[in-house]
Amino acid sequence: MLAGVLRTNRDFRRSFLADLTSNLGSAVSTIAYPLLVLSLGGNAVQAGSVATVSLATRLGFRLPAGSLIDRWNRRWVMLTTDLVRFLAVATIPLVALWGSPHYVQLLAVAAIEGLATALFGPANTVLTRDVVAEQDLGAALGASQASMAAVNLAGPAIGGALYAADRMLPFAVDALSYAVSAVLILRITVRPGAAAPGGDDRGLTAGLRWLLGQRELFVILLYAAVINLVSAAIDVTAILELRSAGASGSVIGPILSCAGVGGIVGSLLAPWFARRLSVRAILLGIGAGWTAVLAVFALTFQPWVVAVLLTLLMTLSPAAGVVVGQALFGQTPRHLVGRVSAATSLLLSGLAALGPFAAGSLFQGLGGARSWAVLAVLTGAVTAGGWIPLRATRRIDAVRPAPAPAEAVLAHCANPEEAPDD
Repeated sequence: MLAGVLRTNRDFRRSFLADLTSNLGSAVSTIAYPLLVLSLGGNAVQAGSVATVSLATRLGFRLPAGSLIDRWNRRWVMLTTDLVRFLAVATIPLVALWGSPHYVQLLAVAAIEGLATALFGPANTVLTRDVVAEQDLGAALGASQASMAAVNLAGPAIGGALYAADRMLPFAVDALSYAVSAVLILRITVRPGAAAPGGDDRGLTAGLRWLLGQRELFVILLYAAVINLVSAAIDVTAILELRSAGASGSVIGPILSCAGVGGIVGSLLAPWFARRLSVRAILLGIGAGWTAVLAVFALTFQPWVVAVLLTLLMTLSPAAGVVVGQALFGQTPRHLVGRVSAATSLLLSGLAALGPFAAGSLFQGLGGARSWAVLAVLTGAVTAGGWIPLRATRRIDAVRPAPAPAEAVLAHCANPEEAPDD
């Protein structure tokens, strides 16, 4: 079914390839930003702050972006934001032709890219609803999840190898990916979506208010928000510690790619987990697993240990995407898709925006081992604290449909910062 919707639906195929291309470009440059800051003489805090600026910009524009997307032409929004991101990222290798990029320039590019991505994310979510028939929607969303797992697997490795060859190559590839994405989106023909009804649902915060009324889902999103904070800190902390140990970009990239391996394996196992475990068990299992892995990192941080444990770390997350994604996607009113998508990303990414900066600050002040210990304690405390509140998810267990195949997972719930966003 997944291959069928890609083969028969030209508009979705172009949208899928555009999203895949631009996501891969972003994954390639993500590892290059902190490495470039360090090579320019920056410290660990500055290395983490570039990613934090990008996340914070996306966060600040979430709700306005979702409201605008429910009104604007999604295709033209995606095309415009791709062109903006192309021009912004391209300035990095262009400036390097005459000298070295400056830290302030990298912050500006991160802010512009984050602002454009805040619009692109919900536009892409609604576009999928516009171009895919209802019966093919699960397969289309599953294709997006599979592409994100592949991106998480290949992106860091490619980015590290390109950076080792020339530190400007990852940024050139990222800029080119946005240009290719824009060409693909330009060829999409989208039928108009249903107009939003009048009344309060036209408000800027309509999506957030709708989520606040879904108690079970809201409890899950709050729990996931803290887990995402830790997740956002893991990559930067790993890069800083591996770099301090003398590892090159060509070594760091493949190690971080192991999270992508875990995501792919987890996607295959997700239906099995979802059939046998409750939502609460899956979420608490993720928290307990992450706590254990981070504690091991605090005790020993050998590259092979990191590679193995990062793979294991990501295997349960897609199962959470199955159960939560089905509940969220099935309940969201059609005219609120853009705003609910934006509000969900806002909740999931709010604390995560502080992750890279917090990771850099912890590493600079405490060193690697103590930083991992702090993250382990935080994750453990959240997991223990969520034991009682997450009982509310029993209602979702009682009403959710039988788990669909892996391709029926809502991509952005399985990977909240990369899927809805680019």
